[in-house]
Amino acid sequence: MAEKIATRVAYGKALAEIGSDENIVVLDSDLSKSTRTDFFKNEYPDRHLNIGIAESNMMAVAAGLASCGKTVFASTFAIFAAGRAFDQIRNSICYPNLNVKIGATHAGISVGEDGASHQAIEDLALMRSIPNMTVISPADGISTAALVKQAAKINGPVYLRLGRLDVPVVYPEDATFEIGKGVTVKQGNDITIIATGLMLDMALTAAKTLDEQGVSARVIDIHTIKPIDVDLIVVAARETGAILTCEEHNIHGGLGSAVAEVVVSNHPVPMDMVGIEDQFGKSGKPADLLPMYGLTAENIVEKAKGLLAKKRG
Repeated sequence: MAEKIATRVAYGKALAEIGSDENIVVLDSDLSKSTRTDFFKNEYPDRHLNIGIAESNMMAVAAGLASCGKTVFASTFAIFAAGRAFDQIRNSICYPNLNVKIGATHAGISVGEDGASHQAIEDLALMRSIPNMTVISPADGISTAALVKQAAKINGPVYLRLGRLDVPVVYPEDATFEIGKGVTVKQGNDITIIATGLMLDMALTAAKTLDEQGVSARVIDIHTIKPIDVDLIVVAARETGAILTCEEHNIHGGLGSAVAEVVVSNHPVPMDMVGIEDQFGKSGKPADLLPMYGLTAENIVEKAKGLLAKKRG
């Protein structure tokens, strides 16, 4: 069985690794044991600040610290970061283009039992709509650690979308990543499956099933939703002639929308999306919720077959 680790845990461990840089300050909204910024807190307590259950204020504090030259990681659940604190992120962080990294954990419906009020399915849409914001959605622990470290080095706002659930490790330890550049995880010629976050593992499972059925599926990990890798997507559209996107997010405004914008402007091909079909989540175990909303390898296979029929027709 593949090793599993939650991307929020990998995030917390990566913060502790880069914490020797005295310019880094970590803020949390009374959730450090959940966002796992407690790893940083244990090592560097003087640079970990608990702002309390006041997410909007936390973003304003982050902006103030960044305006004084600090690299700030501000962490809370995605629903509170992208939703409750949107105004402060837009006006206090992104408008002045400040060096604040938002570690947004517990994204998507895989939060589980906390239910619709805590299941952020709109956050990618909200964050990628703001000028100056970089939006990152890692697939596993390896990519999370690498991208967190890169985020600390680039100047400007970054939104890091992280999950609660333990997810399979997809990449080897020596894998390399670059913000803004997707990764072709598997080659294929008949169709391209573009995934982000925990859907990458499901996309690879679906691609294996398609291979067994005589369909050569390419799989691409778009870990950076913004700026998106236009060149990689256009090449995939030209070479495979059909694109299926997969995300644990509303189909409106997230990865699928971002890819569609690239495709329609550069090389239109048949497209479809696997994601949450414009509805709120429910309270339940992630293992029950993901199939309920079609976030499965089996649904990816079926949607891929439908696209192939359109491509051939």
